[in-house]
Amino acid sequence: MADIAALVEELNKCVETHDFESALRLVRGNLDQINKSLQSAGVKDALKKTTEDRLLLSFIDGAGFGEYPLDKALVRLEKLVSFRVGTLVLNKTWGVGKVKRIDDFYRRITVDFKLKMGHQFTYAAAADMLESAPDGHILVMREVDPAGFEMLLRDSPAAFVKKVIESNGSSMTLIRLEDYCVVNGFVKSANWKKFWEAARTGLKQDKCVVIPARKADPIRIVAKVEDYGDSWLTAFSHETDPKIILASLQSFASKSEFKNADETVRAKIADRLVFAVTAARNVDDALYAKLACVTAQYGFDRPAAQEMRDYLWERKRYIKAAALLPARDVGALIAFLAYDDASKKKICEAIPEFCFAAVTEIVNMFNDWTEKDADGNIVSYPCRKIVGDLMKETQSPATLTTLIAGRIEQFGTFEYVDVPIDDKKIRTLKTYKLWDELPPLTTILSHAIVLGEGRRNGEILKMQNIVRRLFADKAWLEKMFSLLSPADQALFFERFQASIAWDPSTHHTIVIRMTKIVPQLEVHLVKVEKKREYARLTSYRSYGLRKAEYIKLINEDMPENVRKIEFAKGFGDLSENAEYQYAKDEQRQLMQKQTLMQADLDAVKPSDFADATTDEVMPGVTVVATVKDGEKVWHILGEWDNEPDMGILSSKTRVAQNLLGKKVGDGFEMPDVDGNLMFATIKEIRPLPAEIREWMQLPAGVQI
Repeated sequence: MADIAALVEELNKCVETHDFESALRLVRGNLDQINKSLQSAGVKDALKKTTEDRLLLSFIDGAGFGEYPLDKALVRLEKLVSFRVGTLVLNKTWGVGKVKRIDDFYRRITVDFKLKMGHQFTYAAAADMLESAPDGHILVMREVDPAGFEMLLRDSPAAFVKKVIESNGSSMTLIRLEDYCVVNGFVKSANWKKFWEAARTGLKQDKCVVIPARKADPIRIVAKVEDYGDSWLTAFSHETDPKIILASLQSFASKSEFKNADETVRAKIADRLVFAVTAARNVDDALYAKLACVTAQYGFDRPAAQEMRDYLWERKRYIKAAALLPARDVGALIAFLAYDDASKKKICEAIPEFCFAAVTEIVNMFNDWTEKDADGNIVSYPCRKIVGDLMKETQSPATLTTLIAGRIEQFGTFEYVDVPIDDKKIRTLKTYKLWDELPPLTTILSHAIVLGEGRRNGEILKMQNIVRRLFADKAWLEKMFSLLSPADQALFFERFQASIAWDPSTHHTIVIRMTKIVPQLEVHLVKVEKKREYARLTSYRSYGLRKAEYIKLINEDMPENVRKIEFAKGFGDLSENAEYQYAKDEQRQLMQKQTLMQADLDAVKPSDFADATTDEVMPGVTVVATVKDGEKVWHILGEWDNEPDMGILSSKTRVAQNLLGKKVGDGFEMPDVDGNLMFATIKEIRPLPAEIREWMQLPAGVQI
């Protein structure tokens, strides 16, 4: 438009002809000029004069003119205008739905979603939370063509995943992709891994799909196959993000472009690699390690390989890098560092500090590494010796114990034969021999039992979970028993049976399973007496305080919540009323708390523990225990009694549960100051002292 006057004249023509659509296009097409000369309210009034349609008029009033910038208000108006009864819409929470009703009086849009029928949105909420569903969207396909959707999902996992990604902006991380597919019910969580492997195989063949090396990076759908010509090289030469440099180089290499790269191209790539390695230095050890491996892999002599190795050796950065790298990249790091016998030895000696993925790679790479004398005779297997020495220690590395227990055949020579049984050939172990450097298998299994005990954290917790799954696996137990002599079978069984730090139900199940695998072990079963059950008691003090809290909940907290709800109703529109929603959430929590407290007060009885005896540990006694750094004194009381500063323990605490039923001289398990498990012995069981009995009394002013 030449000037604002001509624009206003065109707008007036739309008013005269009642042409709303032309007026909206006119305003959208000349937004910059209108913003300089007209106010949002004036544009709103002009648009309202172009129509007498009640629905359009309600949309114009509800679009937010005056509340939002003009351009945003127009976008909201266009979105509202696109909604019609029967229109498919998308919502991030509820997925795809169909517009059921539009109420121009109350300015509400009702949408039927699969999991929430008749969900109402105000115009403002609809403009913020709904989008018109595009025809090619995966959720729309499930709605309008369920048979085609199921066929695509079943027969073409790669094409299905590609459509999911295209429906969500052409890029998704693997974690988000999995979450989207599981939440929307496309794939069950238990089946995701198998489904993704099938999809990934197909996606790798699609040149328009870029699958990153790191799971945290998004899978991308590109409009056309990437061209690694001059434009790519120019952009790459100016890139300053080391992560993007690495990803671009890996993509370049994956298309076999290095075969055709001339010296000019390689020089520019080398320049960016030097920049990226320098940028990652002292910032990201894992990224530095990855760049170092790529530099060496593709034969670049800058930065110098030894310089990068020296940096990774310093301050044991290679340990941290291995822990942070994806498991598939750890092997490349180990291979890069191990350039001679001295570096191999250094890596092997660091096994206790490495993560599980690194330990696995080290053993795979170096188990056949040998040292020879001047005549070429094998003198030793250095890696095997280091592994053997570590496993002979009192406490072996958790990672190494887990690896050997789970992959025992990797650590020796195993010979199998096919034995005909019932017209079938069954593969059966004939003989085996573990590495000479390793301790007996019973020692390795004892380390595994110890690893499964107690509570761990970090990397050791992961190893503990793996070991516990091994012990729960019948096939693994059968293999272990097949490798042991009858005497060692009994030794292994008794060692596991004697472990008191496994979960009791899991421990019992595994013990029974062992006797099913080797029936002769039943003679070694130790009969466990059923633990005595104690009445649910607590002191008069704790019962009174709990009941006072309950009375306050009934007489003060819940009535106050009702007042909040009534007050919030005054703000109107309950579906969009945050104060009302908060008050209702609080009401649900208070009612749940009231139910639980009432049940507890009915089940637990107040007591002075006058009937407690000192024959064994029970609620109402004092226990003196011998620990590694001296003595500990605890006063074991009821369920709700807990005062650590006075040594008062609730009967429900872990330490108290381990003590109950035990007698003087018995051992039990308890955590030390760092949370690690240690063993202690009961030295004495006494009656409760006077100060504890005084503490147990009902406080003044509190009634039961």
